[in-house]
Amino acid sequence: MLRSLAKLTAGNRRVWMLLALPAAAATAALMVGCSSSSTSSGGSSGGGHAAAGKLKTAKIGGATVLTNSKGFTLYSFALDTSTKSNCNGQCATNWPPVKGPVTGSRIKGTFGAIKRSDGSIQATFDGRPLYTFAADTSPGQANGNGLNAFGGVWHEDTTSGSAAAPASTPASTGGGGY
Repeated sequence: MLRSLAKLTAGNRRVWMLLALPAAAATAALMVGCSSSSTSSGGSSGGGHAAAGKLKTAKIGGATVLTNSKGFTLYSFALDTSTKSNCNGQCATNWPPVKGPVTGSRIKGTFGAIKRSDGSIQATFDGRPLYTFAADTSPGQANGNGLNAFGGVWHEDTTSGSAAAPASTPASTGGGGY
């Protein structure tokens, strides 16, 4: 199976990823459900993807992007506003919100936070709510950049205060999610 995955073209990789995402989300939900019941304030969810705290930067695909403290790429959603996240339910399972507040050293921009519809606090950067992506399985990946999912386009968040352009034309999910 690994050989066949290695032979996938870039376009087919995106399609495969979109098909594999529900399985990854189910696995993540199972891991959360089977994990220890102990809690901590300021903890993380989604296997460390949404870890709050101090943000960093990394060079990914030629762009300097924001990452969480564990090195996972941070994204913004085109349908969000500076005061409201429009990613809830299954969307938030696939794109875990970054819990706020957060800070970052030597990063030009404004850090803030908004209150989500479920009452939790989500980190923002230059007025954009921040997310990680469940299909990014290790630091340094940006598999969600340029995807059209849940009714809008997702972009990795750059330190220049704008969304990074995708490396190639993304496959659309028809706006209905995965």
